[in-house]
Amino acid sequence: MGQTNRGKEPSDDKLFGSETVHLKLKDAVEDLGHLMGRGYAQKSALALIGNRYKLNVRQQKAVQGMAASAEQVAKRKARSLQYEALENEEVVIDGFNVLILLESFLSGAYLFKGADGFYRDLSSVHGSYKKVTQTSRAIELVGEFYESTKIKKLHWYFDKPVSNSGKLKKLIEEMAMEKGNDWQVSLTFQTDADIVNENKISVSSDAWILDNSTWNFNFLKYIVGKQSAPNIIDLTD
Repeated sequence: MGQTNRGKEPSDDKLFGSETVHLKLKDAVEDLGHLMGRGYAQKSALALIGNRYKLNVRQQKAVQGMAASAEQVAKRKARSLQYEALENEEVVIDGFNVLILLESFLSGAYLFKGADGFYRDLSSVHGSYKKVTQTSRAIELVGEFYESTKIKKLHWYFDKPVSNSGKLKKLIEEMAMEKGNDWQVSLTFQTDADIVNENKISVSSDAWILDNSTWNFNFLKYIVGKQSAPNIIDLTD
């Protein structure tokens, strides 16, 4: 697993850095959320919005991550717990989702605050995960969160078919053992469903998991609130 940074591409400052772009993206996010609320399929609605606002693929992906219907926003926020409610509770982490978000955050990549208040990035796993310079620090941030909240137990879930998931599991288990943390790390074939079926507090920004989990905690909001983040796109104001 090679050492590189996560997330940011050379063109991103041009695609996301100006106030003019922010205004265009905000309108696009609002329009997509409205169409989703009217029952339009997200894929076809996104194509329509992308064409209307002349967005390239990367900008469309950002809009897709930020948009949600009013109903989705209300339900996700109603199920969202505060930091103080986590003590002595069991928490389930969407491993690749959270870890890659943290790696992107630590590397200075753009993060996008959605209409639901959850953060997304533009990185993804396409069958293979590669460790980056920020991986160990990202895991440490989860450890610091675990210790400060006094969570009863933390359960990581990773997609087993993704290559290097076994190496990542071993790394996390070793780091947890060094700290004496009660962490469980599972590799499964249906990670999203397994997380939801736990009926515990989920930590993820994945839309399907948020829509189907009993409870959630907005972990990236907590992290962003504690550390400076130069490339946060927040169009919710």
